Amino acid sequence: MMHEIRKRLIVGLDVPDVTEAEKVVSELGDTVGFYKIGYQLAFAGGLGLARELVEGGKKVFLDMKLLDIDNTVARGVENIARMGVNMLTLHAYPKAMRAAVAAAEGSNLCLLGVTVLTSMDEQDLREAGYAFDPKALVIRRAEQAQRAGMGGIVCSAAEAEVVRETVGGDMAVVTPGIRPAGAAAGDQKRVVTPAEAIRAGASHLVVARPIITAVDRQAAAAAILSEMQEALKR
Repeated sequence: MMHEIRKRLIVGLDVPDVTEAEKVVSELGDTVGFYKIGYQLAFAGGLGLARELVEGGKKVFLDMKLLDIDNTVARGVENIARMGVNMLTLHAYPKAMRAAVAAAEGSNLCLLGVTVLTSMDEQDLREAGYAFDPKALVIRRAEQAQRAGMGGIVCSAAEAEVVRETVGGDMAVVTPGIRPAGAAAGDQKRVVTPAEAIRAGASHLVVARPIITAVDRQAAAAAILSEMQEALKR
């Protein structure tokens, strides 16, 4: 079971440069086999690191949150698919998702629709001009992602249960904003523990700061994996 659990933990390499990212990967060793690369690292050599991780047998989640005109999204997705990464995010706008799905056809790239950022609450959505509360907007975008043929959804674990009910069992439900009990929430506003996320129906958990800022990164990752495993036994 632990081998299967390791496939469901994604460590966010939210560090300033490739040197630090490589240190994190080295320290975690075989404990972790799946890594997320986002804006911070991508613009500091992280895309090259993504290719190296893939070549080394690791899985890579490229968190680019793409959103642009259809043709631009499609051409970007085509090139990303050629990199051999496993997951890619784009904002869950219907036209962009349809263009991405068409561009990724025939590849093994799992496209993930980002519903509502975990740093946003109802007040933030109102300020941005949305007429929906976070839960309603997440459900709407999950439905649109499913209709577009996306591989999965990114949402707060607080909404994972309703998203799983909405999309069924086939799509990935990826939840960032995971914090072990007692950990600081930081800039995240809708966070839950690893066990709560698993029980809510999340297929993959994205964890960054609780692991990469730990004194013993491998022990921190192992503790989260153990909590995930215990949650699956219940």
